[in-house]
Amino acid sequence: MRTAMIEYVNSLTPQEAEELKRTIRDLMRQSCIIETKYDTDRDCLKDNPRYRVCMRHREFLTDYFDIMGCTLVFDPQDHFFRLSGDGVGLEKFSETTTLFILLMKLIYKEKIMGEGLKATVTNLEEVRRHGVDTGILNRKLTDREVYEAVSVMKTHQMLEIPCAIGDLEDDTPIYLYNMINVFCRGAAVTELYQRYKKREEEAADGLLQERLRLEEQGGEAREAAPGRTREAAPGLARDAEAALIQEAASGLIREAAPGRTQEGDTQDETM
Repeated sequence: MRTAMIEYVNSLTPQEAEELKRTIRDLMRQSCIIETKYDTDRDCLKDNPRYRVCMRHREFLTDYFDIMGCTLVFDPQDHFFRLSGDGVGLEKFSETTTLFILLMKLIYKEKIMGEGLKATVTNLEEVRRHGVDTGILNRKLTDREVYEAVSVMKTHQMLEIPCAIGDLEDDTPIYLYNMINVFCRGAAVTELYQRYKKREEEAADGLLQERLRLEEQGGEAREAAPGRTREAAPGLARDAEAALIQEAASGLIREAAPGRTQEGDTQDETM
């Protein structure tokens, strides 16, 4: 097989061979290549030449990465190539980055369903507002945390920005790609769902115990209990918001990984 691969590369023109090498480097660095990308100068989508290279040399790339212990996955519906398997180095996302990606996923889904494919643009101000409204983020992220999350998402083709990451402002447009659906799956999202579910259950139990205690003291529950909700659940907002978090996180698991149960029974893919 290796002899045949060497002969294949030697049969290419110097320009074709260089394009193939660059495509391989991109796949190994960012793990995926999508069909179209935003041209931030013209504010429109454009064809990705790396995707065309993958299509043209798909058989060769499949054999090449197979030798390395990787599998080149082609998705004809969502139009992307992605590396998977034991030979691919898995990047462990921090909890903050995971939360950030989760918020971006929810925004992407809302825009796709409500405004169509050409409306998948957001900004940091909208992300922060969404984080507060859902209760997923109960504090303002530092610039470093934001830059880390955006850098990870940009590397893995989940978004594009028209500037350097350090120049990102609250109103800078952030263009979201459908690859965010691929990375919003795996153990990290399952753990996130379980964490919020546990907090909600603890909050509900704490509120119930407080109401029972007040009733025993003379029926003061009606006046005192509503104001105790945030004390009983310091990490979350109101009960309705907590339920929204649970629904959003569990919805991601069902949608992105149909074979996964809410208890975390799984495919092997991780974030």
